[in-house]
Amino acid sequence: MTNDPAAPHEGPSLGLTAFFALACGALAANLYYAQPLVAPIAQSIGLDVSIESAIVTAAQVGYGLGLAALVPLGDVLENRRLILSTMAATILSLVGFAMAPNAATLFAMMLIVGLTSCAAQMLVPLAAHLAPPAARGRVVGNVMSGLLGGILLARPLSSFLSVQIGWRGVFLASAGLLLVVLASAVLLLPKRKPAAAHSYGELVASLGRLFLSEPVLRRRALYHAAMFAAFSLFWTGAPLILMRPPHEFTQTGIAFFALSGVLGVFAAPVAGRLADRGHSRRGTLTAMSCVVAGFALALAGPHSVAALVVAGILVDLGVQANLVIGQREIFQLDPTIRNRLNAVYMATFFAGGALGSALTSPALAHFGWTGLCLLGLGFPAVALLCALFGEGTVGAGRREAFSSRPD
Repeated sequence: MTNDPAAPHEGPSLGLTAFFALACGALAANLYYAQPLVAPIAQSIGLDVSIESAIVTAAQVGYGLGLAALVPLGDVLENRRLILSTMAATILSLVGFAMAPNAATLFAMMLIVGLTSCAAQMLVPLAAHLAPPAARGRVVGNVMSGLLGGILLARPLSSFLSVQIGWRGVFLASAGLLLVVLASAVLLLPKRKPAAAHSYGELVASLGRLFLSEPVLRRRALYHAAMFAAFSLFWTGAPLILMRPPHEFTQTGIAFFALSGVLGVFAAPVAGRLADRGHSRRGTLTAMSCVVAGFALALAGPHSVAALVVAGILVDLGVQANLVIGQREIFQLDPTIRNRLNAVYMATFFAGGALGSALTSPALAHFGWTGLCLLGLGFPAVALLCALFGEGTVGAGRREAFSSRPD
């Protein structure tokens, strides 16, 4: 693993770290505002219930495209200008989504919202660059706690707000929040001009080579793709189930249910600190086991809201912890290509998330909640088995997916 000789000794200030966390959270939340609102959005646009979860899929596909097409630019372009420009485009696309008159426009705008919200993943490598190696897990964990807080708060917040201002108002409010963040970023973001000089084509082409040549990156990305597929299945499917008999939740009820997942935000800083202390393997196995247990509990969902609440907590804790541990591991590889490492990592697991959300409505329609839960349980179970037994196939004594320090 390569340390970053250019990293500052003291790292970013507490105030700057907090701003990074807030900005990442405000950007990432855009991918999740629609999760509890797919039913009312679909009804207002005239979408069939069998494809309503595709609204969430569009955001996740867009985010994956942004990770592959835009985030690598952070390794060659001045970071501050790139981030500001991408955030400005997010604001415009949010307004376009809120004003969408038909399904075609709505899906196109949601795709662009996802595409440009990848600015969050330009901020995370910048924070990692500013941090000294010994504190990198802590700094990344703190920034990611803000990003994950945005993800986890997006669901209850959008449910609550939609009752007052409608689903279109939710996305206009997000545009307003990002406008404030953009104005603050103009004042607070430091400049960083990478030394590398590559063409755009070389940058994008290098992503596939990185996936193939870096075993740590490849395994961590695939592990989390499985975890994120389960995450999307649960949080897209659970609100749909709760709105149906026998529960018949309102949007306010869905908002209170979604608050259960907010506890997952506490996993990020804890996971980052554990990884700094050499407990990446133990943390990874525990995180995957949490998601498996969550889906096992969720099988009782049609009969027990309490079981669904506990399941949501376990799913979110496991997914968020695994995300931060994986991110910390890949940032240790090569400081000169952190944006591209992060792009490959995020694009891979968001593909898993898009798969999960795309499968939600068809799984519910054909196999019911039990079928969806069994599918969701299968994803982290396979990742857990690979993490437990797959490492030995790489080479004797090699455990690149985890920290070099033993548990």
